[in-house]
Amino acid sequence: MKIRPYAERDTVRLVDIWLAAVRATHHFLTEDDIRFFEPRLRDLHIPALEVYVVEGDDGQLLGFAGLDGANLEMLFIEPDHHGHGIGKQLVDHAVALKGRLKVDVNEQNPGALAFYLKCGFTQVGRSELDGSGKPFPLLHLAQLG
Repeated sequence: MKIRPYAERDTVRLVDIWLAAVRATHHFLTEDDIRFFEPRLRDLHIPALEVYVVEGDDGQLLGFAGLDGANLEMLFIEPDHHGHGIGKQLVDHAVALKGRLKVDVNEQNPGALAFYLKCGFTQVGRSELDGSGKPFPLLHLAQLG
């Protein structure tokens, strides 16, 4: 596996990974919610962020992370590859580039929270609404030391 910077040709695959990962882990979202977020991910977030992708040995994209400075804005892994260390590799790569990170995680996604806590994050706050103003509470996490 290797981590490399995002290229525009990756966009369709990243959206596919996002859709699969969200459907596997974000059980609190409806299909209408997913349709709301999908074009924003594709057209706004991916192009605006510093994105890194993980390629398998066969060249297939397996996951990606998006950074805004030291803020980890997104981290999604193909569900068939959850638990194989890909997310940890992306977090470690981001830390090597940016130092200690911050991340927001949906409160209704306990698997993601457990992952980030295992990666050394600590909860430092909470918001009732997500960044789109939707009623999906966010936990604010940071690597403190």
